[in-house]
Amino acid sequence: MKLIIALFMLIVLIQYTESRNFGWFPQNLVDTFTNKTAQISNYVRTKGRSLKQFYVQNVRNRITSYFGSNSSSPERDDHIKYNRIKKGFGDYVGEAQEKNQTVFDAIAPEKIEYMCNDNDPSIQMTTPQLIASHGYVSESHTIVTEDGYILTVHRIPYSRNASSREVKRKTVLLHHGLLGSSADWIMAGPEKGLGYILSEAGYDVWLANVRGNTYSRAHITLNPDSFEFWNFTFHEVSQHDLPAVIDYIMEVKGWDVKINYIGHSMGTTILFALLSTKTHYNKVLRAGFALAPVAFMTDIRSPIRLLAKYSDNLEYLLKLLGANEFLPQNSVLRWLSKHSCEINHLEEAICENSLFILCGHDEKQFNRSLLPIILGHVPAGASTKTLVHYAQEIKNAGRFQQFDYGPEGNLKEYGSFEPPQYPLHKITLPIALFGSENDWLASDVDVTNLYVQLANPIDHYIVPLKSFNHIDFLWAIDAKKLVFDKLLQLLEEGVSKSHFDSDLSFNNI
Repeated sequence: MKLIIALFMLIVLIQYTESRNFGWFPQNLVDTFTNKTAQISNYVRTKGRSLKQFYVQNVRNRITSYFGSNSSSPERDDHIKYNRIKKGFGDYVGEAQEKNQTVFDAIAPEKIEYMCNDNDPSIQMTTPQLIASHGYVSESHTIVTEDGYILTVHRIPYSRNASSREVKRKTVLLHHGLLGSSADWIMAGPEKGLGYILSEAGYDVWLANVRGNTYSRAHITLNPDSFEFWNFTFHEVSQHDLPAVIDYIMEVKGWDVKINYIGHSMGTTILFALLSTKTHYNKVLRAGFALAPVAFMTDIRSPIRLLAKYSDNLEYLLKLLGANEFLPQNSVLRWLSKHSCEINHLEEAICENSLFILCGHDEKQFNRSLLPIILGHVPAGASTKTLVHYAQEIKNAGRFQQFDYGPEGNLKEYGSFEPPQYPLHKITLPIALFGSENDWLASDVDVTNLYVQLANPIDHYIVPLKSFNHIDFLWAIDAKKLVFDKLLQLLEEGVSKSHFDSDLSFNNI
């Protein structure tokens, strides 16, 4: 507008100096303005640029380049976009601290409303009900940990059409990741769910549930609404939950049984933490199979890295994300959703779900028909302190360590100013790692770093699909072909001969 006014005044001044009188107004002014406008338009045309092109090159392109969407380099786009998100997130956190806010409702969009087909009764079913609905026998087992948490473990003892009801000696324990539950392994149905696939392959399948999730939200003395109940991370799970589950399975099946362990994401973290601290479990288990393994976190793309900067301020992060349970739909997550997902109409429900926000989403491999049932079971619950623990892992790049309470807290808790690292060199259990190139949380760089530190590795398998991501290990359309077939092959081939006596046959365990 200022440019137009200046141009108008310039024309008036020129006309005035030529005429030296006011007799030209208003017709002379109109003629002069028309002529000057025509001259400008002709000038633009002679330069081979239309007015639209001028707008595109001088206005629109400047705006799009600012947001990083007009660059020739996708890597540069990602870097620019991340830096702007990081700066914006930091600004909002600072503002919240000044105002003593606990959540960021002011910066978050309203809760997204989405349409899902809720006519399918399986959406409301529990894990045992889902298993039974497909014709399998399901069991629920209650286990109490030594620190008082009451866990529920689910089981598929034999295949659907088994000729004998005798439980197989081949045993596998599946452990879900952060925000997950036993339902993760069977939601995809008999043809694609790993729990069913293993059952049909002749395994006695056990499905763990971590403390605090849908099926393990109880304690013998603590109220689930209290801070004390949620005062744990994956470390406590590795020291109490997982040993209790393993010991229980052995009590049921006999102390000579060898258990194959399959974990996803946090399910792998607790395995590494267990084996490196309570080393006798290296001889109790038969082998470990880590899908999207998380130990080192130096090269991640998940929005959780935005929280790493604030991981030292435990009190504030607990206020920000939920003092006890990690809030699955608070305003911070909605903000992350808004800025981290490439949202379109069909993906609104996915991007609003905390699991997909933190772990990513592969549009081509995602089976959209599963979305209603996934949203009905995920997130299943997790402690905020666990999320903070992972944020600390990111900030302290290259260290796979216990929870950091700060120098004073560490001195009281551990007797040192820094939290102890998990001694990975003490892990002797044969372990196979399954990674992918597009994993937001378990990058190939970090998985490779983990692999070279294992004393008895079986394999480092990289999924032969570049777009395959963290969640695809559970529900990808082609998960069976890309992951599960290889997993079954390694299970059947056995493990390193050095781990067992030469006369111990896999068919006997």
